[in-house]
Amino acid sequence: MSLSNPTPTASSVDVSERYQKVVRRNRALTRTAKWLLWTVLLSGAVLMMVPLYVMLAMSFKTPSELAATSMMDWPKAPTWANFHRVLTNPDVSFFRFFQNTAVISVLSTIGVLVSSSLTAYGFARVEFRGRDRLFILLLSTMMLPGIVTMIPTYVLYKYLYWVDTFYPLWVPAWLGGGAFNVFLLRQFFKGIPKELDEAAILDGASHATIFWRIIAPLSGPALATVGIFAFIGSWRDFMGPLLYLNSTDKQTLELGLNTYGSLNAEEFHLLMAGSVLVMIPIIVLFILGQRYFIKGIVLTGGK
Repeated sequence: MSLSNPTPTASSVDVSERYQKVVRRNRALTRTAKWLLWTVLLSGAVLMMVPLYVMLAMSFKTPSELAATSMMDWPKAPTWANFHRVLTNPDVSFFRFFQNTAVISVLSTIGVLVSSSLTAYGFARVEFRGRDRLFILLLSTMMLPGIVTMIPTYVLYKYLYWVDTFYPLWVPAWLGGGAFNVFLLRQFFKGIPKELDEAAILDGASHATIFWRIIAPLSGPALATVGIFAFIGSWRDFMGPLLYLNSTDKQTLELGLNTYGSLNAEEFHLLMAGSVLVMIPIIVLFILGQRYFIKGIVLTGGK
């Protein structure tokens, strides 16, 4: 006795056709939504890049071309003379400002990495009474505006004879590293399996050994993210140097650019050239470290 395939009925064909229509409609909606998302993202990216483009275009223009063309026009004959004039200006030593900024930024970044990672390790891996309440108290400091502590902090540094020195700009980075950085690293450390700690303790390891030989090597993306944020924040800091640095030879790039702008208020091509020079290290750092931004926030040590 042979078995034959059942003949599809009219109702089953109807259902199949309706199902195919629903699938095609859903696919079309998905493609439309994807195109709309890409359109919005690209539009936002273009809008964000417009100021950078204007700055670059103006930095390569001569004074005559700057006066005769729109700021959106790319220069017909780009010139590097503006950058040479900025770097060789006798009134403003950009090389000296670069050296000052680099010293402050490097010391601040190292301090943030060391102090915030040690603090985060204590909150994430060490059991002690009142730990969670103390961590909440630490997070609450993020809601305190910086302007509230500005005057008391200045008075403190004045009594310490730190005004007109670099100490107020990098020493605080070694005293905790900031609540946000501690929070970010703590969340990352909590994702690392505690079995690693227990195995190390059975082998006689201390908390210092566990941190430096287990936790820190596994936390590369998070530490890189915190380091990048700390470096950019220190490099672009304007208020701190404005408050504590009085001598011209101790100014940072942000203050130097402000001073250069006051001396060359009408020469916008030189101001834009100076702005480009100040931004170059930040752009290079972003290109080299952009892949760590998402990793440091999303990934966990257990991965």
